[in-house]
Amino acid sequence: MATLLNSSLRRRNGVVGVATAGLAVAMLGAAFAAVPLYKLFCQVTGYGGTTQVAAAAPGLVPGVEGSRPFTIVFDANVAKQFPWEFRPEQRQVTVRAGEEGLAFYIAHNPIDRPIKGQAAFNVTPLQAGKYFSKVQCFCFDEQVLLPGQTEHMGVAFFVDPAILKDRNMADLKIITLSYTFYEVPGQQAGLAGAATTAGANAAAPVR
Repeated sequence: MATLLNSSLRRRNGVVGVATAGLAVAMLGAAFAAVPLYKLFCQVTGYGGTTQVAAAAPGLVPGVEGSRPFTIVFDANVAKQFPWEFRPEQRQVTVRAGEEGLAFYIAHNPIDRPIKGQAAFNVTPLQAGKYFSKVQCFCFDEQVLLPGQTEHMGVAFFVDPAILKDRNMADLKIITLSYTFYEVPGQQAGLAGAATTAGANAAAPVR
């Protein structure tokens, strides 16, 4: 009788152990999946001012409805202790829905070592994120500036004509596109080699 009881307990413990391990693996997988799923959710819904990506602008909407102007204001920031100087080349531009707009930001590295940065971005009001699409943008890739180097970084964008059908956006006239540059860590060894070969080509500082 004791043997049967011990055998039953071992089987039960084995089942519990397998179930616990399976649950741990499932939770780990869910944690890894959560990040891309959250990014996908933000992109689809425009949550948090997340902008969209498109291959090309659809073109102007004909008629009176399509003549509605949108003023795009450009904002620039850098993370704390990130040494770049970063600013928009123009304060604002005006576009109509479906029309491709083009703007530039100026970034300058004033220190004596190369820096790799990545731009985070959003738009305000946050609800406009799902209607603001980028065709090309420096924010799609990491950017490297050598000591003293200055770069003009472009962004091509448009306001989705679908915004004209959204009653909640009927009074919207101004959209602010904001970027914040952060340093990409752990890149100094490789960047130092690049600086020795290309440092002489660095541009003049931004003033």
